[in-house]
Amino acid sequence: MADAARASRPTQGANSPEYSVSELSTAIKKTLESAYGFVRLRGEISGFRGAAASGHCYFALKDEKAKIEAVIWRGVLPGLRIKPAEGLEVIATGRVTSYPGSSKYQIVIEALEPAGVGSLMALLEERKKRLAGEGLFDEGRKRKLPFLPRVVGIVTSPTGAVIRDMLHGFSERFPVQVLLWPVRVQGETCAAEVAAAIRGFNAIAPGGPIPRPDVLIVARGGGSLEDLWGFNEEEVVRAAAASRIPLISAVGHETDWTLIDLAADARAPTPTKAAEWAVPKYADLIEQSGKLGLRLFTALRRVLEGARVHLRAAARGLPRRGALLDLPRQRFDAVERRLGRALSANTRAHAMHLARCGGKLRPQLVEMRVARKRARLDQLGQEAMAALQRRLGPPRRRLERAAGALRPQSLQQRVTHGHNRVQAAGERIRQCTSVALSRHQRHLDSLSKLLISLSYHGVLARGFALIRDADGRSVRSIQDAQPGMRLSIEVNDGRFAAEVTADTASPKAKAAPDAGRRPVRDKPAGQSGPQGQGSLF
Repeated sequence: MADAARASRPTQGANSPEYSVSELSTAIKKTLESAYGFVRLRGEISGFRGAAASGHCYFALKDEKAKIEAVIWRGVLPGLRIKPAEGLEVIATGRVTSYPGSSKYQIVIEALEPAGVGSLMALLEERKKRLAGEGLFDEGRKRKLPFLPRVVGIVTSPTGAVIRDMLHGFSERFPVQVLLWPVRVQGETCAAEVAAAIRGFNAIAPGGPIPRPDVLIVARGGGSLEDLWGFNEEEVVRAAAASRIPLISAVGHETDWTLIDLAADARAPTPTKAAEWAVPKYADLIEQSGKLGLRLFTALRRVLEGARVHLRAAARGLPRRGALLDLPRQRFDAVERRLGRALSANTRAHAMHLARCGGKLRPQLVEMRVARKRARLDQLGQEAMAALQRRLGPPRRRLERAAGALRPQSLQQRVTHGHNRVQAAGERIRQCTSVALSRHQRHLDSLSKLLISLSYHGVLARGFALIRDADGRSVRSIQDAQPGMRLSIEVNDGRFAAEVTADTASPKAKAAPDAGRRPVRDKPAGQSGPQGQGSLF
């Protein structure tokens, strides 16, 4: 029986069709895609190492018993509500397909959402630790809110109750200019719009047509963790931390918290409270200003009263004016009495000194000094003349020798030789000029003859005429002549005007009858065409 069974095996399935590996893989792929199509799959992300160099993400979804490969294409990744992370439990929506290159089936994910609050909290805690490690939540980098801002920028939904409550709070406390940047506060595009609004407010240049806010408020009403998830996105947190304008976070109610609350410069429990924190109350400012004014008035009055008392005490301690001037007046009188005697004594002393000096002044002393200076001057003049003679002696001797060597005969010979050379050069120049002029004259004559032979005037001299219209263009055919056209006819000895008549004949029909007619019409007096010239019209 074993032999019979072995003999029958090759015949089993002999009629089954044969498939290639590619055909079988393609058939399995079509079967998977048609049987399942879009599915929602719950599992934990495993093996996620970030996006590949191509931008696609490859990982696996697993539970306690099985695992399936997953892929997210590069174009789908930016639009996902949450980004994949290692160990995150998610619900993936996509198409089941197979990859023929490795005989594996996989799911191509097109939507990704968290599987529950627990996974969201785990992801939130992990993101909080990572951003805190980068220093985005440090208290040292947070700025103080301005006391009295002129412009307040608000990032929230324009249709919710939040903006109305905040505007009502501003109008009650302290009316300021409010700039609203409308965004979605829930959904997949919430994070991108909020981050773009924060960056947009910071990009406004000071002093421009749109005023730059002094403080920003990011506001939203309360909600679940999923509703507030857009404010936990890393993009929003980084935009809030990088804001150069002080930012107040007012997302949710007092019990709700998001990551933007940690990155903002201040966290308000409610949006209405954020409006109260942004601006002071007008009535409180008026009351405080009144109190400070009263304190200032009281302090000034006390200072003036103390100064008045001190001035009166100082005035009582001052001596009388007469007592102050008595002693200086007495000293002045004493000096006045001594001044006359001192002037007389000083005059006598200077007169005695002048008399002593006058006795020493004698004309003989001056004459002796003048004589000594004159003798010294004469001696210096003689020494200078002797030195000049010594200095000029050698040049004078060289000049005399050179003058003796100069003779008029040598100069006359050189002048005669140069004159002969100039005359010979002039004769050669005249000969060359004559030869060049003769050559150019012959060339000019030949060109003139050539010009005469090629000019149309030679043709006119043989009895022909040149006909032009009113614009100066040549009339070459009878079709160019229209009845009533004014023409200018040039012959050998001048020009005359003509006009085309209405009975113009074609060149073939009336060429013979018009051969003997003269073409002149409106001919000027004293002009006549060449003999034998035929009519053209």
